[in-house]
Amino acid sequence: QVQLVESGGGLVQAGGSLRLSCVGIGITFRMADMGWYRQAPGKQRELVATVSTGGSTNSADSVKGRFTISRDNAKNTVYLQMDSLQPEAPAVYYCPALAPFRSWGQGTQVTVSS
Repeated sequence: QVQLVESGGGLVQAGGSLRLSCVGIGITFRMADMGWYRQAPGKQRELVATVSTGGSTNSADSVKGRFTISRDNAKNTVYLQMDSLQPEAPAVYYCPALAPFRSWGQGTQVTVSS
């Protein structure tokens, strides 16, 4: 049994910040590459950022300079720091394990108002 529990979402005004957290249960976090994805209604799920087991990170061009992914293996947690948030449709953010196995949680919703 592997669970990924995302939290930290909510409503924030444009220009504000949020930090999302993803806690792994039943998983040795340091052994998995992790990522953040988001999905808005009627849209495809898109990759936001990834962090490898070694801590190497990548992020989508659309969020570079504004979003930062990080991990704390001691706490079995992955974070997504989101700054300078832009108005957009509400999206659910997911923190999947990507490799060597794949697992998805239920996500946490983020809404940025104008």
